[in-house]
Amino acid sequence: MSEITVPDLPDNTVTPSQVVFDGTPLAIEAIVALARREATAVLSDAPDFRARITRGMAFLDQLLEEDGRIYGVTTGYGDSCETAVPVDRAWELPVHLYTFHGCGLGRLLEADETRAVLAARLASLCQGYSAVSPALLEQLAAFLAHDVLPCIPAEGSVGASGDLTPLSYVAAALCGEREVVYAGRRQPAAEALAAIGRAPLRLRPKEALAIMNGTAVMTGLACLAWSRAAHLAALSATLTAGAVAAVDGNPYHYDETLFRAKPHPGQLRAAARIRTLLGDSRAPRHASRLQDRYSLRCAPHVIGVLEDALDWSRRWIETELNSANDNPLVDPDEQRVLHGGHFYGGHVALAMDALKTAVASVADLMDRQLATLVDTRYNNGLPANLSGATGDEAPLNHGLKAVQIGASAWTAEALKLTMPATAFSRSTECHNQDKVSMGTIASRDCLRVLELTEQVAAAMLVAVRQGIGLRLKMGGALPQPLQPFFSRLEAAIPLLTRDRALESELRALLAQMRAGRWQDA
Repeated sequence: MSEITVPDLPDNTVTPSQVVFDGTPLAIEAIVALARREATAVLSDAPDFRARITRGMAFLDQLLEEDGRIYGVTTGYGDSCETAVPVDRAWELPVHLYTFHGCGLGRLLEADETRAVLAARLASLCQGYSAVSPALLEQLAAFLAHDVLPCIPAEGSVGASGDLTPLSYVAAALCGEREVVYAGRRQPAAEALAAIGRAPLRLRPKEALAIMNGTAVMTGLACLAWSRAAHLAALSATLTAGAVAAVDGNPYHYDETLFRAKPHPGQLRAAARIRTLLGDSRAPRHASRLQDRYSLRCAPHVIGVLEDALDWSRRWIETELNSANDNPLVDPDEQRVLHGGHFYGGHVALAMDALKTAVASVADLMDRQLATLVDTRYNNGLPANLSGATGDEAPLNHGLKAVQIGASAWTAEALKLTMPATAFSRSTECHNQDKVSMGTIASRDCLRVLELTEQVAAAMLVAVRQGIGLRLKMGGALPQPLQPFFSRLEAAIPLLTRDRALESELRALLAQMRAGRWQDA
């Protein structure tokens, strides 16, 4: 028996300007770049790649000529696999598959989410195990290149047998059916195809199954979630350093020797980031206050869990991204049809459940830090609620009181959503799909937890800016490494010297955060 090897995953240090789909491994960053329109998708024209795709298609045609019995090609789907379909009707079956799955509900996927889904599906089909035609790959690549985005309802997948219902909207749009968003307008898919000079695709036998019977929705969303979580981990460490400076806390809690004694890699990185920003002080700053509260002192331990979860979940997500995950697989080299269950999204599901829990814990951390900043019992001399009002204006102004309440509400909702989706497997489809992953729900949950946690981070940006600004007015000092970050905060957020509605500023900070502008703060 030959040894099974796991292919090397890609170098993840560079965001590409062009993503080439040729069956070689792609990084999360490539999918995120495509989702944000920071890179363009190109389908390879390399002869070896094209030949592999064509061999798989030709082998399937050969089996049909020999009247071979192939699941989903000459049989019904799922529990209906015992129902025979005549070979001369095999071309009709794909249309039925995407048609009867057109029952999705809920919100439509956002533009970046839809691009990530298209890219994830194209990456899988380019592995060459799905017996699809070059024309199908070209149509998918054209959708990415021209930004033709199928209108995909977010709800309706249990994560095995793949993301059937949401991906039916991709299959239908490739064929000129249902609706897409193109050129800023929702319109019939046929109109958008005509506008980009392409004809509706006629799916070959098995091609609807190849598009739909896989994990592209959960995986595409997981790529976006992973990227946002990575940015949040870095920002939360920076905000911790800012909070320590604002409350005049103790930098020695992040001592390098201290953390070498418990060397979880992510925890070491978080502590190093905070230590670098605060300066490497080893002496106690306050004779009477040797230890700050846990939300400051233990911040590397909380953020470090997220950092380490990012490390292992990256490999799981990228392995899924670069896999053939439909059923059956068609091996063009050994000329075998392989019936299995690669549409099962268990690895993505658990990665998302773990990541959302680690992210929500960071929301809770920042919420506690904000509560410390606004409370005169713990903020070491800062005004109540970080109000900058003075004189006879002081009694009228309430500073960040409501912002702290809002952060608490967002945190509570994030924590509530940490119930693991993977624990809620269902039996569906006449007990054929009797154990399912719930991966797509887990990915959507993770994105919602991230949205809420980013809102807490936006509140913390305001609070840290206010806290440091007031500390400096009191004659305090700011560690030099923190000065560039504080200067950015000053430019983005005016000091609150009189109550004002902060919604627009919070929304602006969120937009900047989600565009990656605070990740290197």
